[in-house]
Amino acid sequence: MDQNQSANRPPLIHTIYDFVELFVIALCIVFITFSFAVRFCRVSGPSMENTLYDGEMLLVSDLFYTPTAGDVIVFHQTSDGRYNELIVKRIIATEGQFVKVERDAVYVSDDATFDESERLDESLYAYMDLGYMLDFYGTQGDVVSVPEGHLFVMGDNRNHSADSRDPAIGLVDQKRVVGKVILRVAPFSRLGAIH
Repeated sequence: MDQNQSANRPPLIHTIYDFVELFVIALCIVFITFSFAVRFCRVSGPSMENTLYDGEMLLVSDLFYTPTAGDVIVFHQTSDGRYNELIVKRIIATEGQFVKVERDAVYVSDDATFDESERLDESLYAYMDLGYMLDFYGTQGDVVSVPEGHLFVMGDNRNHSADSRDPAIGLVDQKRVVGKVILRVAPFSRLGAIH
């Protein structure tokens, strides 16, 4: 071997150092991404059936996110002794809106009056195994005003969901929102975007 060729090759220690440096940088990028841009969350319970099922793994992001009615979100539960439990629900109404829940319909309005045109079309996701919503929490027909910085949320499985109808959950402070559900990542057979 030519003496010039061996002098031009980096010593083994430099190669190892470069590899370790690259690995640490990649690890930092992954850590920052999963700390601030995306997170994983597991569905717990039947409240989002038939959209999401117990045990499914979700990818959640809050990067440049503004809550919008219809979004499926993850938020921290901070009452009822279940501090920081992650909960998955669908946004029904945002700040400044009014909500009325009846046995077979949910209405959202910009004022405290409601007509048939303000009835939500939930045919693609809402599930009521009895054909109507059970009145678990005494909110049937009540009009709820959503204050600034809060959200009214419900589970898609209307008869089996502790949500904004339940005083233990109530209206969700937007500061508690972890992010919007972007993708179901497990089980792999149900991989896909969430609507």
